[in-house]
Amino acid sequence: MMARPLDWFFHPGAARRRRMRRIPLSPSVGRLRAMLLAVAVVFSLAAGRAIQVQAIDATDVAAQAADQITVAHDIPAFRGEILDRNGEVLVFTEATVTVIADPEMIRTNGKFDQPMTTKDAQVAATAADRIAALLVAHLGGDLEAYRTSLTRAGSRYAIVARNVSAATFSAVSAALRKDDLIGLYKESAPTRRYPNGTLAANILGFVDEKGKGAAGLEYVLNATLSGTPGREEYETSPNGKIPMGTNVLTPAKNGQDYRLTIDAGLQWQAEQVLAERVRVSKGASGVVVVMNIKTGEILALANFPSFDPNDYGSYDTMDLQNRAVTDAYTPGSVQKVLTFAALLDAGLVKATDLIEIPSRVRSGDQWITDAFPHTDDPEVMYVRGIIARSSNIGAILEARKLDSNRLRDYLLSFGLGAKTGIGLPGESAGQLPGANMPGYSRDGVAFGGSALAVTAIQEAAAIAAVTNGGVYNAPHILASTTTADGSEQPLTTAQPRRVISAQASKEVVSMMESMVAFNAAKGSKTFTVDGYRTGAKTGTSKKFDKACGCFKGLVTSTIGVGPVEDPQLLTYVVVDNPQRGGSGTAVAAPAYRDIMALALSRYGVAPSKSTSPSLPVYP
Repeated sequence: MMARPLDWFFHPGAARRRRMRRIPLSPSVGRLRAMLLAVAVVFSLAAGRAIQVQAIDATDVAAQAADQITVAHDIPAFRGEILDRNGEVLVFTEATVTVIADPEMIRTNGKFDQPMTTKDAQVAATAADRIAALLVAHLGGDLEAYRTSLTRAGSRYAIVARNVSAATFSAVSAALRKDDLIGLYKESAPTRRYPNGTLAANILGFVDEKGKGAAGLEYVLNATLSGTPGREEYETSPNGKIPMGTNVLTPAKNGQDYRLTIDAGLQWQAEQVLAERVRVSKGASGVVVVMNIKTGEILALANFPSFDPNDYGSYDTMDLQNRAVTDAYTPGSVQKVLTFAALLDAGLVKATDLIEIPSRVRSGDQWITDAFPHTDDPEVMYVRGIIARSSNIGAILEARKLDSNRLRDYLLSFGLGAKTGIGLPGESAGQLPGANMPGYSRDGVAFGGSALAVTAIQEAAAIAAVTNGGVYNAPHILASTTTADGSEQPLTTAQPRRVISAQASKEVVSMMESMVAFNAAKGSKTFTVDGYRTGAKTGTSKKFDKACGCFKGLVTSTIGVGPVEDPQLLTYVVVDNPQRGGSGTAVAAPAYRDIMALALSRYGVAPSKSTSPSLPVYP
């Protein structure tokens, strides 16, 4: 019987006979033996590698495999809300998403590493068109633009739409599932919303494209409003997240909420009145400050022109700032209130003193005059008349009784020459002459000339202090913050400080009331707030233009407090460079009167029970 070829190799007896007989191997048998030996070596190497992978390096290999199918992404934190003093939402974050397409998944119906079936090919052939039509139905937009994104060659990531509400995307996802379509997913991208448009925009500011605060409170409070992002890691496959795969989630920590002292209702009213006054006077811009004298709370801080934070890029950059804190200007005759607060506190004058006021007075190398004609030269009036008639000459002559450094110290205590710390970006410190100022600078400071510059918030806080029984309350706009756990914490402010005596404060208020009474006696109701005794002061100053090195244009203003029996609220209106009207009385006063009436009524301040006493200007 013929032996089988392998017997020569594996049968022991045959091997011995082969050795004994020394029968030479045929070439074919030798090649077969070599091949089998090679196969044995390959299997040995494979077995060794299997042992290494499954036993020795099992952990590392598993980790590498997991890395290849693990997706990680940040989870944005929801930015904190900003509310007004009554809890009305001024700013919030909407749960919006960015819709992302995976064009390769759409092109292959999810079959990246395996042949497409006939059904897959049929679905993929029309998938992009169907998904594009579905997007138009739910999001609007252009069909062809969607199709271009959905069919981007070789791409696994294409942005289809931004700022889509989470609810809308849920509807899109449901429609996809119903039609057995795949290839769209979402990335969380919360959107900042300002539901009231321009309301308080210059206070609130805005966030940039990256969601970072870029102006206003959004900028100042960015760190605490932003919160802390979370992170998610999960295992995925061509068909999406693996249900039983590894999933590690670190939740995001949302930002803190803030409640302001601003009253949204009063803010809106102030903005409307201011806008109308600026338009009527053809002014360049204007601001309004409404302040609680007793606490320093800012109830309204209006700017015009303003902007809509939802579309800030469409506005002039100058309109994005808050002029009440950024723009310094010469205050004009409003400054006389502070000059006489210092003089009264120092015991150098009384409201009932008589003074002779010439038709002009020399200051440095210039002659200073009054804006009203003098019937006599000199003209005799009570000191209160310097406020009532706004006499520059009278203010200079009386201020010369006070050492210039001491006058400067009073103004510093009133908050001039330094930032108020209200907490809004870009605040200016204004300008105050240095120690040992020359006589002409002191004269300029006395009547609000060009020797000093203030911001609206500075001047408002200073006048509030000298009419609040002589106690300065730092102006503030933040009331409290609410942390992620829901606990509300009041925000502390600087401690009140006395700047003048209570008696001096009372006389300052009386002098301001004399201006209202003087105008009312002449038949003018410009400063009269029905039902209330109020005190007011106007300001008109020339603007210095650095370009020409000359004075060009005006700044007009009116400030007032009420009721004078116990001042509660202050209103300050400033209109820059009006083309119609050349004084604080003509331009700013009507807006002051209307806003003060609204504020006193809104806050339930009791009307005055008495009429103004006799406050004569002339003997």
